Amino acid sequence: MKSIKSGSKWIYWFTLIVAIVIIYKVLDNFTGIGIWVGNLIKVLSPFLMAILLAYLLYIPCRKIEKAYRRNKRLAKKARGLAVATTYLLVILAVVILVNTIFPMLSESIIDLAGQLPGYYDSAIDYINNLPQDSVISKDLVNNVIEKLKQIDITKLLDSENIAMYLEKVVGIASGIFSAFVTIVVSVYILLERTNILNYIKKLNNSLFSKKTCITIDRYFIKGNDIFFRYISSQVLDAIIVGIMMSIALSIMGVRYAILLGFLIGLFNLIPYFGAIIAVVIAAIITIFTGGISQAIWVVIVLTILSQIDANIINPKITGDALEISRILIIFSVTVGGAYFGVIGMFLGVPVVSVIKMILDDYIERHTDKEIDELKEA
Repeated sequence: MKSIKSGSKWIYWFTLIVAIVIIYKVLDNFTGIGIWVGNLIKVLSPFLMAILLAYLLYIPCRKIEKAYRRNKRLAKKARGLAVATTYLLVILAVVILVNTIFPMLSESIIDLAGQLPGYYDSAIDYINNLPQDSVISKDLVNNVIEKLKQIDITKLLDSENIAMYLEKVVGIASGIFSAFVTIVVSVYILLERTNILNYIKKLNNSLFSKKTCITIDRYFIKGNDIFFRYISSQVLDAIIVGIMMSIALSIMGVRYAILLGFLIGLFNLIPYFGAIIAVVIAAIITIFTGGISQAIWVVIVLTILSQIDANIINPKITGDALEISRILIIFSVTVGGAYFGVIGMFLGVPVVSVIKMILDDYIERHTDKEIDELKEA
């Protein structure tokens, strides 16, 4: 018995030492691992985007499929027809956007880019002519001025340089290929979704006990509900906010009203911080295009509309899908943005919501267990 216990102890300590060495080597090569993970995500990005696209189109596709199944002649081909119809509607929506909204946005962007050198010079002159007793200290901005003077805006905005930047950053050929792969894979996911889910369930049942499988299924359903309701509601809310802000800015006679409204709607996808950042950008642009007084009114009106959205529109759309405090929202957006950029800022909130749901269930189970033990005692 002693030899068995001694052997078990040695196995335990050996396993612990090996685990410590592995953890040390992992941390020691963290940069290399980070690069490897980054490259892996880059390779898998078309497939991840395909999953996201299929995820977003699942609900409309399912509803269209139900409509087709009511017709006995089309019932057998309902899924294929539903997927085709869904993508045709998406293509139609994109064509409408390209032919209506995008021309106005591109015109505003080109005009704004052309005016930037003048706005830049105006800003430099304004800062240089600040009085000594100004709230903004000259000494504080002198270094910034010198750095800004070294930037040649006209060269940066040169058409040849812009084309070169776009080719380097985007990679047009690989981008087109990735988009093609994303669309094709998303179509197959929607067509084969039943088989995929059945395979995942079989794998789940083979790996875990029945009780664990039921728990995983429950969390999967709840997590899926949180993610879908969050993503769909945020996209819908961003569209409503973009339209609302564009109308308000147009009524006020603000230059680039459609562009600024679109920008605010886009930034509104980022919880808490997005609207603040967008309003600040809109105010800065309005200072140059319409003066300080118009910029102040822009800030006032956009702030009021943002509060209406935050307290009335967004809660109505989102419902009770995300019952978490503002502290957790700020935390999730900050941490998600620090580690995963804009996508992390957007998806950080639902991820934290799912984690909170799991922790709440864990606390509740253990609290109930302690109460039962006290009653028995």
